Amino acid sequence: MADYKMEAAIAASKIVSNGQIIGLGAGTTIAHLVKMIDKDCKFTSSSFNTINLLREHNLTVLSPSSLKKVDIYFDGCDQFDSELNALKSGGGIHTTEKILASMADEFILLGDAGKFVPQLNYPLVIEILPQALQVVLKRLSVDFPDALLVLRMSNQKDGAVISDNGNFLLDVTFTKLPALASLNTHIKMIPGVVDHSLFYRMATKAIIAGEDGIQVIMPIYPS
Repeated sequence: MADYKMEAAIAASKIVSNGQIIGLGAGTTIAHLVKMIDKDCKFTSSSFNTINLLREHNLTVLSPSSLKKVDIYFDGCDQFDSELNALKSGGGIHTTEKILASMADEFILLGDAGKFVPQLNYPLVIEILPQALQVVLKRLSVDFPDALLVLRMSNQKDGAVISDNGNFLLDVTFTKLPALASLNTHIKMIPGVVDHSLFYRMATKAIIAGEDGIQVIMPIYPS
């Protein structure tokens, strides 16, 4: 059986050049990519696992805080649509991932073809300052009364999952995802919200692999 994530990683590795600063997210496809890149590059990542893998391969790792830009940022996602709007909800590190994506000349989504969907329907994850939890929950319940709000809880310790930034993570499942442009700004404007897992019109292209082979997808915006 074909390993589509591996195939996408191979395709992505071919566009990396010597001397570039490469940003990397997390996940299986990114792990494959780390093993594929044979160029003289420097790397940065928001992912604990990816940083450890880079170091295991004796690759140069830079802190995101030391950088103003990166040449290419590669990352996977849970889903993306024809505009390359992406939901990156699983890992809970979307805030730092979004910072890296915003400083990249190119932000490229990677993965198998199943990530490409006509309409996003995955939960949105919101990172919230602990002291703002109740006020954010109240605001969301008023603004989105049909949404299911679930504080992400740890299965390894008692209590909530704490993000790398020391904050809470809230999973929001909508009966129907609101218009993305307004959702993107609406959530960010709630006091106490750090950021959310919708990457709205940030990606410059996607490289996916499936039964039809490798596809390079560019964003298509309504006229």
